[in-house]
Amino acid sequence: MPDQPRKATVILATAIATPVLLLILGYAALVEGMIPANADAKPPVVERWIAKRALNAAIDRGIQGLSDPLPVNDSTLTRGVRLYGTHCAACHGTSDGEPSPIAKGLYQPPPQFAKHDVTDDSIAETYWKITHGIRLTGMPSYAQTLSPEQRWAIATFLRHQGELPAHADEAWKALPSSAVRSED
Repeated sequence: MPDQPRKATVILATAIATPVLLLILGYAALVEGMIPANADAKPPVVERWIAKRALNAAIDRGIQGLSDPLPVNDSTLTRGVRLYGTHCAACHGTSDGEPSPIAKGLYQPPPQFAKHDVTDDSIAETYWKITHGIRLTGMPSYAQTLSPEQRWAIATFLRHQGELPAHADEAWKALPSSAVRSED
């Protein structure tokens, strides 16, 4: 029986020492610059996992009760396209799907919506992202810049990007490319 208390002590010591050791090693890696902070390095798996979980939880909580107050019509969609062209195209591209020099240098790489649309996201989710931005990415918050109606117009356009009526589709295709063309 004297071995039982000793085993319990070893288990308890290991249970306490392991997380402490991991914290010390993590801190050492942090202060020694071993965890990448530069935009052109791939982040560690743990960072991606934490960031994705935190973002999804924040969005799920933040979109409760949100619904698009705007009608889905040519006028709303065309307005959304024009606002998108002014405020979003530099990072997320235009109908040609070519990334701009800004987009090429950002981490996280912003999706080019002509190629990787967000039509499968709810309008509320896209509105939330436009309103609040996404921390530790290049996605800013537009809460101070655009009115709620303007943010809803952009979100409505992005949700219906693949099924635009004629006038809105013309406006989308007329946005100039964000990519810099070589003049060689």
